[in-house]
Amino acid sequence: MKPASRSPAGARARRALLAALLGLGASASTPAQSLLELYEASHGFDATYLSARSLAESIPYRVEQTEALNRLSASLTTSAVALETNPPLFPSYASNAYSLGLNLRRPLFNRSNDAAIEQAERSLDVSRADLDTAEQDLILRLAQAYFEVLGAQDTLATTRANKAAISEQLASAKRNFEVGTATITDTREAQARFDLATAQEIAADNDLVTRRIALDELVGRSNIEPRPLAVPVILPTLVPGTAEAWVTQADEQHPAIRRARSALDIARLETAKAKAAALPTVDAIAGATVARGALGGQLGSTAGTNYVSSVGVQLNMPLYSGGAIQNRVKETLVLEDRSRNDLDAARRTVNQAVRQAFYTLASVAAQVRALEAAESSSQLALEATQLGYRVGVRVNLDVLNAQTQLYQTRRDLARARYDVLVGNLRLRQAAGLVTPADVASIDSLLAR
Repeated sequence: MKPASRSPAGARARRALLAALLGLGASASTPAQSLLELYEASHGFDATYLSARSLAESIPYRVEQTEALNRLSASLTTSAVALETNPPLFPSYASNAYSLGLNLRRPLFNRSNDAAIEQAERSLDVSRADLDTAEQDLILRLAQAYFEVLGAQDTLATTRANKAAISEQLASAKRNFEVGTATITDTREAQARFDLATAQEIAADNDLVTRRIALDELVGRSNIEPRPLAVPVILPTLVPGTAEAWVTQADEQHPAIRRARSALDIARLETAKAKAAALPTVDAIAGATVARGALGGQLGSTAGTNYVSSVGVQLNMPLYSGGAIQNRVKETLVLEDRSRNDLDAARRTVNQAVRQAFYTLASVAAQVRALEAAESSSQLALEATQLGYRVGVRVNLDVLNAQTQLYQTRRDLARARYDVLVGNLRLRQAAGLVTPADVASIDSLLAR
């Protein structure tokens, strides 16, 4: 008796799976693209990310506008006036006057302006946090779409391999029925499984098409063929190995927490600005005016040009605002408390997301190890069942069940491996640590 591991049926099943995988690769019309290559493409195509980047690029100009509050400003004024009177109320005369003036102003002391400028600078931190969030979201969406295509390919491959194996079992059942060594029940069971496998193949093929469309739309390309994982499959380890270590990193670097901190700073500065409305302001001013006038009437006409220049300091001291300043201060203090609560809420949300992502990833990693063992066991069980069927101690339904279990295990194992890779990125995103280097790290695990 031949060893079970070398049974012809087991060899045929492995050849069927290999043929299905090769069929998927041969169907691609373009060379396979790496994750890093598609990340670079999506960087210049994804509308959500480009919108966030444009907003971030606009903030420095807003800061420059605010900083202009404490800079020198200049204005030019001009006027022309014509006046004519007639008796009997006044003597008859006409006058024309023209003037041209240049005014300069430079704030010397203005706490409200100072607070507004600091707020604008804090808004830069907010924009950087928002851009980091968009960048990390893009990386996660791309990785998820990339591995969903690979997962759909694996599902289709295992479905076709399962169908091929069932087809062989169906043919065997028909031959055995014809020679009288099996009942019609074996044939009908195999036919039912074959029809079910056909339906599953159609669904898997449609799912693959849908996943490809989603990936194409994300990167702005068509007919994308992702690279599969390199064999042997090497998955990244979970470092650091405790949820609390990830939470600590998240509290320092997560964009949502950074944004909430900056928002609290801006709220505090808004309170300072409201209080500054009760303080005096001091400006340095300078001006020069040229005026020319002409007057004509019953007594004759006169004309002249005047030059006036001035340099000085202007003090503006608010005395009473009808209670507006005091109520504005009270309002900003309440809004400051709101920002403080928003920061606490952001920390709690991030901490919860980090812990959930950590334990989910640890669970999926454990599932991979269990499924790897299950795949090996299922392969041995199938070969033993096929041997038992040939010698008459197992029935056709046992073989069909063993085949289905093996291919389902392979499908689940492939998905779990992809879930580990995406779960690593999801954990790093939950902690606010995703960078393009993580894309390169996963890309190094793909086949070349």
